[in-house]
Amino acid sequence: MITGATKNKVDAIWQKMWEGGITNPLDVITNITYLMFMRQLDEKELKTERMEIILGEPQLHIFPDEYENDRGETIRGKEMRWSGFKDKRAEDMYYVVERFAFPFIKTLGDESAYSRAMANATFGFPAGKPSLLEKTVTGVDELLRDFDEHIGDLGDLYEYMLSKLSTAGTNGQFRTPEHIRKMMVKLVDPKPGELICDPACGTAGFLISAAEHIRKNYEGVMTADHWDAFTGANGVDPQFSGFEMDQTMLRISAMNLMLHEVEAPDVRYLDSVSQKNDISSKYDVILANPPFTGSVDVEDIDKGLRAIVDTKQTELLFVALFLRMLKIGGRCACIVPNGVLFRSNSKAYGQLRRELVENQKLEAVIYMPSGVFKPYSGVSTAVLVFTKTDAGGTDNVWLYNMEHDGFTLDDKRDADDKHNDIPDILERWNNLAAEGERERTEKSFLVPKQEIVNNGYDFSFNKYTKTEYERIEYPPTEEILAELEELNAQMMAGLAELKKMLGGEL
Repeated sequence: MITGATKNKVDAIWQKMWEGGITNPLDVITNITYLMFMRQLDEKELKTERMEIILGEPQLHIFPDEYENDRGETIRGKEMRWSGFKDKRAEDMYYVVERFAFPFIKTLGDESAYSRAMANATFGFPAGKPSLLEKTVTGVDELLRDFDEHIGDLGDLYEYMLSKLSTAGTNGQFRTPEHIRKMMVKLVDPKPGELICDPACGTAGFLISAAEHIRKNYEGVMTADHWDAFTGANGVDPQFSGFEMDQTMLRISAMNLMLHEVEAPDVRYLDSVSQKNDISSKYDVILANPPFTGSVDVEDIDKGLRAIVDTKQTELLFVALFLRMLKIGGRCACIVPNGVLFRSNSKAYGQLRRELVENQKLEAVIYMPSGVFKPYSGVSTAVLVFTKTDAGGTDNVWLYNMEHDGFTLDDKRDADDKHNDIPDILERWNNLAAEGERERTEKSFLVPKQEIVNNGYDFSFNKYTKTEYERIEYPPTEEILAELEELNAQMMAGLAELKKMLGGEL
């Protein structure tokens, strides 16, 4: 979560760009993103240089010794790095960035997802106002000092900038907070070599969290083939895939992934639920927070998805899509609005829940508090965890009622370490056998499949929890009346005494 001070820095940069003539909010976000990327590339290069000194061996560098642009002009690689131009005079800085630094970042990645996303990118700072670029570079440099230790948190910056768009969130699209993403990644535990996809990837947060998880837990056992898949090198099927319909988001996701060593992911422009997406039985893991509370044109929906669930509601279509895209044995953790769990006024909702219980292996439903997506939305959501089998397998479904996520549930979303159910969720998930002993009055427990069937495939937590009523014994009516009479007598005596003191004037 970013602080109020950080938001103020973003607002200040935004205001300067607005005053300088860049008034389209998407252009503001795009150009800030390019500068962020340039700075982070330089930070990455500095780490490589330090590693060279420590190891005493040459390392793979991002920047060449010399770079020639399409005009035949050349510059030393060090001069077009952030550290090389950030302190230059405005006119000199503009020349270096516009002629060299920006064209250079477009050439990275060869025929990668990044290069495709950047193919039509244009430098958005006006030539007649080099001071605007200088002010923005200074602002971005100060802003990103808060994030030098944790690149992953840049997603929070994008989220805040996107919230400033008048259209933000109209289709139920909200970036998933990092701590929720990490929890979901741990629930499915992606491993080296497994193909991972987010069909509604946004800024690639889930893919980045999955990459970090793999490196943290399995780096020591990864083979050369695993690393090729991880980075997307040597023509190997890339481990990470993401689809998105917003070109700005695609550029951000490609930049984000490259900064996390995923240099050639399969990230592309694609309407995932349309007929253009024919991917089937390919992925081992799907992690997603798809757009919901929206609908799409029936004519555009892939017919295979409507065979699973006959609807045009995106929150249902995406879950059906996950089932189609997963391999047999593939695992999914996805966020859905609470309506998916219990709505009965539409046949499609029950149809999807029945599919998960009867034909797949539904493993867990984790109910999240409505404040998780504040301040952008107060929508109530849950995490579904399931395995694709196409042959059933649901036995006991684990339900967990998350009451706190480590942050306050108001618009401020301040850290609140004393109230955090996530460690408990992960601990219990890794020991589900013990959950069979839990009472229905607890936060979590197992529910047998047959009980869910008997309840019409309703996934509501309250449908299965047990409410304990405290029995309170009251005195007999005669005693209560006697006490009231005594109190009344005391009050009358008090009034009489007060009247006497006032000389009978009361």
